[in-house]
Amino acid sequence: MKNLKKTLLLSLLSFLIIPTFAQKASWIWYPGDFDIYMSNVMQNRRTERGSFFPVFWKMDSHYVLVDFHKEFTLSQPEEVKLFVEGTYNVKIDGQAITGFSKSIQIPAGKHKFSLKVYSQGTVPAIFVQGKTIVSDETWLTTFEDKEWIDQSGKVSDKSGTTFVSAGSWNLTDPNMLPSKFKLPVVAHYAVNKEKAGNDYVADFGKETFGFLKIHGLKGNGKLDIYYGESREEALSTDKCETLDHLDLNLASKKDSVMPLSKAFRYVNFQAENGVTADSISMLYEYAPVTERGSFKSSDTELNKIYDVAKYTFHLNTREFFIDGIKRDRWVWSGDAYQSYLMNYYSFFDAPTVKRTLLAQRGKDPVTAHINTIMDYSFYWFLGIYDYYKFTGDKKFVQDIYPRMQSLMTYIDGRKNKNGLLEWMPGDWIFIDWADKLSKDGEVSFEQLLYARSLETMALCAKLANDTENATKYDRAAKALKTKIFELYWNQSKHALVHSRIADQLTDNVTRYANMFGIFFDYFTPEQKLAVKENVLLNDKIAKITTPYMRFYELEALCAMGEQSYVLKEMKSYWGGMLKLEATSFWEEYNPDKKGVEHLEMYGRPFGKSLCHAWGASPIYLLGKYYLGVSPDLPGYETYTIQPNLGGLGWMEGKVPTANGDISVYMNKKEIRVSAAAGTGKLILKSKSKPVVEGAEVKEVSKDVYEVKIEKNMNYAIGYNPPAT
Repeated sequence: MKNLKKTLLLSLLSFLIIPTFAQKASWIWYPGDFDIYMSNVMQNRRTERGSFFPVFWKMDSHYVLVDFHKEFTLSQPEEVKLFVEGTYNVKIDGQAITGFSKSIQIPAGKHKFSLKVYSQGTVPAIFVQGKTIVSDETWLTTFEDKEWIDQSGKVSDKSGTTFVSAGSWNLTDPNMLPSKFKLPVVAHYAVNKEKAGNDYVADFGKETFGFLKIHGLKGNGKLDIYYGESREEALSTDKCETLDHLDLNLASKKDSVMPLSKAFRYVNFQAENGVTADSISMLYEYAPVTERGSFKSSDTELNKIYDVAKYTFHLNTREFFIDGIKRDRWVWSGDAYQSYLMNYYSFFDAPTVKRTLLAQRGKDPVTAHINTIMDYSFYWFLGIYDYYKFTGDKKFVQDIYPRMQSLMTYIDGRKNKNGLLEWMPGDWIFIDWADKLSKDGEVSFEQLLYARSLETMALCAKLANDTENATKYDRAAKALKTKIFELYWNQSKHALVHSRIADQLTDNVTRYANMFGIFFDYFTPEQKLAVKENVLLNDKIAKITTPYMRFYELEALCAMGEQSYVLKEMKSYWGGMLKLEATSFWEEYNPDKKGVEHLEMYGRPFGKSLCHAWGASPIYLLGKYYLGVSPDLPGYETYTIQPNLGGLGWMEGKVPTANGDISVYMNKKEIRVSAAAGTGKLILKSKSKPVVEGAEVKEVSKDVYEVKIEKNMNYAIGYNPPAT
C-alpha cells in the first residue's frame, strides 16, 4: 500500500508539471524594441509615384545591447538550445561560457542563466529551448547593466539596474529570425481583363492589398505598372498615386513579384514592344486574425455595411493597426484608437493592440506629441485604459506606465498661463478634416481630451501602485473639468463653445467637444439633452463629413438612446458609399460630390484613401449599442447587455471577450443570450415583467428590468416592449 501511494503521488506530480514541459519557447527582446523596429520597417515602405515618402515625426530605434536572464531550479541536468539574433555571450551564475554556444548543459540545482546580445542593425533577440527552460515574457531584461567590480574582481552586492519583463510576439519558430518576420500571403487572381495589344487593365473585383506577380515575363525594354483603387486612377498614368517602372533584359520567360506591396483594385499593365507576359496575379497579404465578432439583422443593406466594414478593417489590420492601405500605411494614433475599439468587437486581437501602442510611443525622451498631433497623444492614453477595460491585462498597463508618465510630463510642461493647452511651435492640432475649422487659441476639444487623459493616468497609476501620483492626476483632472465648464459652457447656446482666443470666448459652436462630453459622461442629464437638440440634431451646426468623426457623433447619439436615428444615418452615409460601388469604406465621403470628385483629396485627383480604417466604425456601433454588450469590470468579469433594435425587425450577433463569446439574439418579442465568460446583467424595457426560466429578474425603474446572466447558460427572455 505504501508503494502504491508513492506511485500515485509521483503520477500526480508528473501530471502537474506537464504544462511546464509543454510550454513553447518564443523569441524575446527588450519590451517595445521589436514593435518600434517593425513599425519603422513598415512605415518606411510608403512610396508616392515611386518616390520614398518618410514619416513626419521622430523615429526611435531599438537598444543595441541587451541583457536577458532568468533564475531556474532544476531537479536534474538539462540541455538547452540557443538561437540568437546578434553577437552574444552566455553566463551561468555569472561565469561566462566559452565561445558562441548553440547548446549548453545546465547542471541540477538553482542557477541564474544569462545572455547578453549586441545587434546594431536588428533587434537583439533570443530563443531558448530546453525541457523546462524556455524563453518567454517571464524573463527579465535590461539595456543598461549598472554593475561595478572592485579591484579583487568581486561584483557589487547592490545594483542600480532596472530589469523589466521581456517582450514577444509569440514567434515560436527558432529558425525564423524576428528580423525576417513577414505576414502570410495567398494567391489571388483578377476577375476581369481588358486587353489592348500588349497592354491591359486587370480588375481584381474589389479593394485588395499585396504584391503584384507577373507570370512568363520576357523581353527587352520597359514595363510600366499603374495601380488604382478606382479604374480612373489606374488609367491616369500621370496622376495615379502608386506605380512600378521596370527596365527589362530577359532572354527567357520567368515569374516576377514586385518588391513592394500595394493597395489596388485595378492594375494598368503597359509594356513596350518586345516585352510580353503570360498573365498577372497577386499575392494577397493579410494579418492571420480570427473573425470572432459577428452581426446580422433583418436589414440586408445594414448587413452589407457590416460585412464591408469588417473587410475594410481587416485590410488595415497588418503588423499594426494602420490608417489606410494605399497612401500612408502609417501608425496614426487617432486612427489606431478607433481600430482598437473595432477590434474588441470583431477580432479581439490583443497582441496587435499592444504592439501598436508600444510602437506609437517609442522611446524617451519625449520631444513631440505622438505623430506630432496634440489630440493624438491623448488618444494614446485613452487606448491604454480601454485595453485594460476590455482585456483585464493589468501587467501591460504596469509595464507601459513609465512611458505614460514621461509623455504626460511633456504635455503638462506645455500648458499656458491659464493652465490650458493651445498651439505651440512643433504642434499639429488636427481634430478633423473640415473646411474652416479653427485651430487657434485654447480649443475646448483639446482640453476635454486632456482631462480624460488625466483621468486615465489616475486609473493607471493605481494599477501601477503609484498612489501618490494617482492622487495628483485625479486632482488635476477634476480641476481641469471644472475649468472647462466655467470657461466654455454657454448657457444661451446650450453647448460648449469651440475656443477661447486671447482670453476671449468665441461664440462658435462645433460638434466635437459636445459629442465627446456626452459619452465621457461629463454633462448633467439636462445638459446632455440640450446638447443633443441644439448641437447634434441641429443642421445649422457645421456637418461632419469624415467617417473619423462620424464615429464619435453617432456614438454620442447612441449613448443618448437614438439608435433609430443612427440606423438611418448609417444607411445613408455608409450605404451612400455602397451605392457608389465601394468595396471598402473611404477616408471621407461627402454626398454632395459627384463622379470623380469623390476620388479627390489633398489637392490631388486620387489622393483620397478608398480603404481607411476609420471608415469601419459600424463594427463598433453595432456591437456596443445595438447588440448592446460592454464590460463593466476589466476583462468582462462583469458586463452589461442592453440591446436596442433601433427599428430593426430582428438582429443577432456575437461579441468576443478574452475568455469566450457573448451571443445575443433579439426580436420584438424575445431576447436570447448566452455567454462563455463573466457575470452579466441584461437591461431591457418591457411593459410587463419579462418571462425567463432559471434567472433572477428585478425591476430597476418603471418598465425597465434587469436579468442576471451566468456563464455557460442559455437564456430565452420573453418581453413586451413599450411603444416608441
